[in-house]
This record gives sequence, C-alpha cells and structure tokens, in this order.
Amino acid sequence: MLLENIIDRSMEIILDGAGGGSEAAPDPVKDSDTAGFAADVIEASAKVPVIVDFWAPWCEPCKQLGPMIEKLVRRTGGLVRLVKINVDENQDLAAQLRVQSIPAVFAFSNGRPVDAFTGALPESQIRAFIERLTGDSKAPLELALEQAAQALDGGDAAGAAALYGDILAQEPDNPAAVGGLIRAAVAGGDLARAREIAGGVAPKLLAHADVEAALTALELADQDTGDIGPLMEKLALDGDDHQARFDLAMAQYGAGAAEAAVESLLELARRDRNWNEEAARTQLVKIFDALGSAHSVTVAGRRGLSSILFS
Repeated sequence: MLLENIIDRSMEIILDGAGGGSEAAPDPVKDSDTAGFAADVIEASAKVPVIVDFWAPWCEPCKQLGPMIEKLVRRTGGLVRLVKINVDENQDLAAQLRVQSIPAVFAFSNGRPVDAFTGALPESQIRAFIERLTGDSKAPLELALEQAAQALDGGDAAGAAALYGDILAQEPDNPAAVGGLIRAAVAGGDLARAREIAGGVAPKLLAHADVEAALTALELADQDTGDIGPLMEKLALDGDDHQARFDLAMAQYGAGAAEAAVESLLELARRDRNWNEEAARTQLVKIFDALGSAHSVTVAGRRGLSSILFS
C-alpha cells in the first residue's frame, strides 16, 4: 500500500504539471542593474559562481536562451546564481564589459570574469558551461536522482518512488524522475499504475532516453510469459525449439532474471540469428534499453551480441 500511495501522489504532480507544497528555496535567478552589480555579482561571486546574462526585450535569441539558462541554473540547487541585466537600461555597464552583441553571458568567480559566450547556444553547451563552474560539486537534484536509482537497483521500489516523487515536486517535467517512477511501479508489480503514469507523460518527454527506457521496461513487463520449468523441459528434448527458447527468455526476464534472459536470447541468436525476423536481436535491444547502457548485464550482453553478429 505504501508504494501505491507514493505513486498516487507523484502521479498528481506529473498530471498537474506543478510542484508540491514544500517551502520554496531562495530563487538563484534575479534581475539587477548598474547600481546593484557590485553586490549581486562581484561580491556574491566570492561565495558561489555568478552567471551574468546581458539581454534586451527586443532580442529574439535572448528569448530562447533566457528560459533555458534559468532552468539549468535553478537545477543546480544554489551551486550557481544567475543575474540578468537589461542592456537597454544599463548601457554604461554593458559598455564597461565590452558587450557588443546579445545575448552575452559572463561567468564570475571570486569577483572576476572566468568564462563567457555570446549567442543562443544549445542546452548541452550551456550545461557544459555551468558544469565548468561547479566542477565536481553535484546539485541536490542530481544526488537525489542517484540515490533513487540506487534504491531501485537495490530492490527498494517504494524508497525509489518516494525519492522520484520529491524530485518531481521540484521539477515536474524531469524526464529521469518520470522514467524512474514508471520503473518503480513496474518493479513493484503495479503495472496498471505504470501504464497510467506512462499515459500522462507530456509528449515532449516521450523521446527522452530515460522515459523511452522506462516505457520499454513496461512493454517487456506487460508481455505474457510462460512457466520456466516446462519451457526448460521442452528445450531438454529439442535444443532447436527456437520458440521455446524465446519464450524461456521472456519468462526469465519476467521473473527478474535479466542475465539468464539475455543468455537465452544470445544462445538463440547463435543457433539462428535470422529466426522470426531476428526476434532474438530485437528483444535483446529492448532489454538493453530497459536496463540502461551502464548496467553490467547490458555491457556483457552487447559484447556477446556483437561477437555473434560480426563473427
């Protein structure tokens, strides 16, 4: 019942698209001007790095960059701050920093500029820009995601769901947390709720790797599987009963024996890689996606599949 209640609360967050009722932390994003620049940037950067975004209301690239950089700064949980400066209202300050085109973004640390870029960069490059400032420090949200993944890998579906729910209360569209919540429901055997969560996922998140992997895990869990014992007996009588071997792999995966399932599918591919339109390879790829690229079973399974396909 605990897992069910946790997932119900988290589902409300996903479907409503709004955070929960916990007290909000101070916003690391603020507007400033020439008069406040010394306090908001120079002095503040002695404590944490401060990013300064020079923008203007008429600047179209600024409208693309602004929300993206604000989101990523907030995601650091206070490891970095963002100060926004309207160049139309602070022309002297822009001139002092030799801002010639906007958006222009500077990073300050210990009172001095340490990095900069101009133009509306893609999110991956902005993330790298921020990571250069934070170094090895991890944001609370990143740490929570790691803890949730560890709980899920350790078999604590309820604990993982609670952590993912806390993350979603702060960031309702976090794809790793949405995917993790689906995985937690699958791991807890509540496939009906996993399907309900999946049905409420925003379209923009469906192509994200974490959500795709979770949906694949749900698809695999939804498949009808037979009993392992009778299928093993069938194979003992006829090792070339490919359908029995395929069904055995699905039964093994459904029973939580992912490594055994991968081995059964690899053996099927060794015996007849083209059987049923390469069904073994197709199913292996689904399992690899569901487990994640870093999972030890995925790493070993991909190595085994490559040796079969390219031998």
